[in-house]
Amino acid sequence: MKAIVYTQYGAPEVLQFKEFAKPTPRGDEVLIRIYATTVTATECTFRRGDPFISRLYTGLTRPKNTILGEELAGEIEAVGKDVTQFNAGDQVFGSAGASFGAYAEYICLPQESAALAIKPASITYQEAAATVDGGLTALPFLKDKGHIRSGHKVLINGASGSVGTAAVQLAKYFGAEVTGVCSTTNIDLVRSLGADQVIDYTQADFTNSGETYDIIFDTVGKTSFSRCKRSLKQRGIYLQAAATLTIFPHMVWTSMIGSKKAMMAATGLRPVSERRKDLIFLTELIEAGALKPVVDRIYPLEQIADAHRYVDTGRKKGNVVITLA
Repeated sequence: MKAIVYTQYGAPEVLQFKEFAKPTPRGDEVLIRIYATTVTATECTFRRGDPFISRLYTGLTRPKNTILGEELAGEIEAVGKDVTQFNAGDQVFGSAGASFGAYAEYICLPQESAALAIKPASITYQEAAATVDGGLTALPFLKDKGHIRSGHKVLINGASGSVGTAAVQLAKYFGAEVTGVCSTTNIDLVRSLGADQVIDYTQADFTNSGETYDIIFDTVGKTSFSRCKRSLKQRGIYLQAAATLTIFPHMVWTSMIGSKKAMMAATGLRPVSERRKDLIFLTELIEAGALKPVVDRIYPLEQIADAHRYVDTGRKKGNVVITLA
């Protein structure tokens, strides 16, 4: 099978094409023929090994898992003798989990520890793969950490990215009044996703507007709690998906003092059962027309270095998809 490996940290050129034997599923595993995966900012960080703190997860001197790729969509080709939740022929989407491995034509995943669900019938494999990163990040942040409810005023910083495009649509689904923050070129996109107001960060600083919000969700780690505090309502919540180092002391401090809170969550490490429930929920929203995957560019597997190079620019809209079909 075809796969993309990296054995050292660095620029996109460290990603190399390699042939492997097709894997065989063990008793509790499913064998998935992958048709689409994605390139996210996280995978680019792991490829670079920068910031260095990321290597605590991937390996200090060189990568422990040499095949990147977490989000996937494909078809189950075979199942182990102990698999009861899936069948050969099932079209699925979800996450390969902490060990990655989706930059390949095939992957074996244990049914009990893989966050998989049946793919929404109304969308393509490429769109399904594009749903996973943003959906499985934005949903628990807004619902579980932010306790979003109808009537809330919510600001999404980085509203045009993978997590941001999902967050805007989810916040609208929950009945919030949504303000999106993005660059000039992405205003129309963010407005088309349902944002009630859109702020062009190249022209205005939302923290100086005088507006206050129940939730400020920074999906890209470009703000801080201290900077956003005055833009929060009393009992408002500041959420940060990028987990910059500044968020941790604020989380500790605000958990003990004050009504305004700072929070983050390691959404990728949540229990598989919760992630599966979220995938099913996202599927229901997609089928109802309440959530639309946003795909910026699609690259073939052989051009994955170009895809990483594009994501490194920080200018992608929604998701960058890799197709293996």
